[in-house]
Amino acid sequence: MRRVWLFLLATLLSLAPLTLVTGTAHAATVTIPNGTQFTDTTGAVVHAHGGGVIKVGSYYYWFGENRNEDNSFRYVSAYRSTDLKTWEFRRHVLTQASDPELASANIERPKVMYNSTTGKFVMWMHKELATDYTQARAAVAVSDTVDGDYTWQGSFRPLGHMSRDITVYTDDDGTGYMISAARENRDLHIYRLSPDYRTVETRVQLLWPGQLREAPALFKRNGVYFLLTSGATGWRPNQQMYATASSVTGTWSDLKLVGDSTGYGSQTTFVLPVQGTAGTEYLYMGDRWGNSFNQNVNASKYVWLPLEFPTDTTMTMDWFAQVGVDTAAGKVDGVGGPWETVTARHSNKCLDVPSRSQDDGTQITQYTCNGGMNQAWWFKDMGSGYVQVVARHSGKCLDVANNSTADGNPIIQWTCGTGSNQQWQLQDAGDGWLRLVSRRSGKCLDVLDKSTADGAKLIQWGCGTGTNQQFKRGA
Repeated sequence: MRRVWLFLLATLLSLAPLTLVTGTAHAATVTIPNGTQFTDTTGAVVHAHGGGVIKVGSYYYWFGENRNEDNSFRYVSAYRSTDLKTWEFRRHVLTQASDPELASANIERPKVMYNSTTGKFVMWMHKELATDYTQARAAVAVSDTVDGDYTWQGSFRPLGHMSRDITVYTDDDGTGYMISAARENRDLHIYRLSPDYRTVETRVQLLWPGQLREAPALFKRNGVYFLLTSGATGWRPNQQMYATASSVTGTWSDLKLVGDSTGYGSQTTFVLPVQGTAGTEYLYMGDRWGNSFNQNVNASKYVWLPLEFPTDTTMTMDWFAQVGVDTAAGKVDGVGGPWETVTARHSNKCLDVPSRSQDDGTQITQYTCNGGMNQAWWFKDMGSGYVQVVARHSGKCLDVANNSTADGNPIIQWTCGTGSNQQWQLQDAGDGWLRLVSRRSGKCLDVLDKSTADGAKLIQWGCGTGTNQQFKRGA
């Protein structure tokens, strides 16, 4: 019997590490909300707009634009994280005081690469004057450490060409490339860098002349190079497109569409490979520029989405209100859904966020059902018999404005939180219809004045038997 107990004990001990590993891997998944600003570990807003990420050791380092209120250059700021959600501010690695040339400059899209031969970290960026965009230069700064002070090396037009939106890429053999928009964004150039990555040696590609492409992001997957870009429409978001090639210097495919017609309200910034024990998946990083909604760059929000690859040379990007990331496993997944319409019984119209607004405070209306993402909702279980109702296009929640308990109070979308004014009970109204009852007020979701018109507003009202308080969920 003693031998049996010893055998059982040894078996349990041998299983313990597996249990611990499984628990740790599960705990590593974090959920990142989309279309929001991020805050660092001190609660300060993260300003890493137009940025890029480099992994050093166990940390991901994120560099980006941190601007003045007039949109001119203030800092390139650096943050680090192990999970891509919890960001620690490190320092402003480049400032107006770093060099006289930066005192009246605009610095955009900083990207950092590591040179294994020199042991230096090299930052490339787009440089303009603070007052206008006549310079169209590339610029370089160098540091001994990834998050140290970067020493300004100067700005120039590579091989005499204009250089605007910019990114960099380090190939498997250590060859460095810089990609930038040229000729007033009409062309896209790929340059091979010098061995120390501090200047360009030669232009190896002139891509899609005259097609107005900018915001490049280059990455490699399964031996295939992908180059993702946006159109050039100022601050206004537009259709993202991509091409593929078997080598950087080889023949690139025609451009193909990816995502929706506005890049889900964002512009390409970077594509980050997230490599872990289960493989490598790819995270689209985009900026929803503040200037596109009448604010400034520092009001910009981040759009991060999983990229999917139906074949080795095709790519898709879908919208999710949240993204789940497990950096230990190398997993990037959309979070949310199933997505459903919510149809009013009296009008047969759908709950709708007008004009696909992303803004907090937009009042919900009814509108003819059309399959838009602003008519798609996720009933997110909150426990205790309540749900949040989350809009797919914005990631915001159905909310009783101002936490009110009054009849007639507007129903709006608002950034999801823990308030009872964003929690709803689904009550059976018979024949497959439901009433949505606010946990905060005990009142029902109601179409104002029993209107059947497009654009009729949603309010809360004391619950009754009216069909303007009855709704059906549908695929």
